Amino acid sequence: MHPSSPLEDLGLRIWDWRARHQPRTRDDIPRLDRPDGWRPDFSAATVAALRTQRNAFAAELAALDPGPQPADVIDHRLLSSLLDRVTWELDVVRAWQCQPRFYIDQALGTVFDTLLRPGVDAPRVLGVIRLLLAAPGILADGLDNLAEHSVAEFATLAIDELADIDRRCSALSVALGAAAPSLADEVRQAGAVAAEALLDFRGALIAGLPTMARWTPVGSEQYQWFLRRVAVMPFTPSELLAVGTAELDRAIALEQIERGRRYGRPRPPAVLPRDTATQVRRQGELEQQVRDFYVGHGLLTQPESLRHYLIAEMPDYLEPLRFLGVADDLTSPARLQENAISYTPPPGADLPYFYAANAIDPRAGIVHEGAHYQQLALSWRHERPLRRHFYDSGPNEGIAFYNEEMMLAAGLFDDAPDTREIIYNFMRLRALRVKVDVGLATGQLGIDSAAEYLASEVPMDMGTAREEAAAFAEGPGQAISYQIGKSQIFALIADAVRLGGRDTALQPIHDFLWLNGNVPIALSRWELLGLTDELAAVDVAAPPTA
Repeated sequence: MHPSSPLEDLGLRIWDWRARHQPRTRDDIPRLDRPDGWRPDFSAATVAALRTQRNAFAAELAALDPGPQPADVIDHRLLSSLLDRVTWELDVVRAWQCQPRFYIDQALGTVFDTLLRPGVDAPRVLGVIRLLLAAPGILADGLDNLAEHSVAEFATLAIDELADIDRRCSALSVALGAAAPSLADEVRQAGAVAAEALLDFRGALIAGLPTMARWTPVGSEQYQWFLRRVAVMPFTPSELLAVGTAELDRAIALEQIERGRRYGRPRPPAVLPRDTATQVRRQGELEQQVRDFYVGHGLLTQPESLRHYLIAEMPDYLEPLRFLGVADDLTSPARLQENAISYTPPPGADLPYFYAANAIDPRAGIVHEGAHYQQLALSWRHERPLRRHFYDSGPNEGIAFYNEEMMLAAGLFDDAPDTREIIYNFMRLRALRVKVDVGLATGQLGIDSAAEYLASEVPMDMGTAREEAAAFAEGPGQAISYQIGKSQIFALIADAVRLGGRDTALQPIHDFLWLNGNVPIALSRWELLGLTDELAAVDVAAPPTA
């Protein structure tokens, strides 16, 4: 273990602060262990205090010289990225001021997150009751902050999402009451309090909708700032578009080639598991098969300490809140000895896109969400504490998306033509997201034109396409992470082979990338290969001896 340093001490203080104040989102990668009794607070006074503390931390960080070692320079840059993300959240995207769904996440999404860990006991239900009773105050702060700032397109998403929230809260209360009968009355009353507050919040949005401002993009300048300062990506928006366009064309062609392998034979119907128990059992067997494949093909080490990525039937108490995020528990730094669990609805013909793919072949999810679990579990063990935390989705989603194509190319799906086609379709979707994300952020696409593009290219129905486009507009910069992160990893692998020759082993490179899976690829490229070509573009000064 390396000794503690002033930089590390500052970083740990910043992350302690972040655990108390990071907003709850629907992304499963940035989830944090929160302090006991935590509840979100985004009152105007708290937001002002957050800005003050961010500035104080930034001044402390600027006063620290990381020295000449790349590892220390990278850790310093990670903290800078984190504080810039706070600026992005508070002062650029301003979800707390413009997006009503932000407050649905803080008021009810926190309940969903609390219930993700398998098994519900009385202490956990008491925690849910506390959060449900806090909902009216959170939503009241939300209405104060949204006044004269809420965006109509985003408000419409929230209004639609809350259309049956009283039914959902009632179903949640009944399911939790059955799990903890001694608290059934308390959880029912708390659920009713939260439902009433959420319906009032919806009513206020409906009343204010005619006078709300219309959506405007963050713009090229702010988006470029995000790429450099937060995501630490050495690209311009036009370069991102070029990557997305080329990869979309490639994905469409490869998917068509895969279909052509049938040589005109009719496509057999997809075979779904008989029931959830069958799917759970099959997923467990295939998860071990994937791990054995990593080792047998010299791709990725599988430490004995690493637990498993499994699935379970969607609990009754989670089903009503499923719209609030990814229904999985990827564990946490405090729970490294527990298996990760992804909850799934029963197999059937009407499953949503990703659930349907996983029902047909669980490996489709194992090589992506399962890769997330392994990357996080390995990174949480990193000897450098500042590498254990999330900074941007680029490396995390890039690794998982790269893993899909790596395993396809290595032969994992040679026995499954339907799954090969699914993986190519995943590639098409992720490349398409780059074009939509960049177009919306820079103003080249409006929400309506982005919806039309999604409807024609995915394809999907126009109603869903409008929802998707508006959701992408809510969170600029996240949808590029899959494709751009993967492209950066392919470039890193290619340069490693150029430097090391055709006998270069992949496993050590992959082990490094997974362990450092929270570090932006441009920085990992420098630390692993000694290449400084991307550093200037991401505002990092390489020591003269690098």
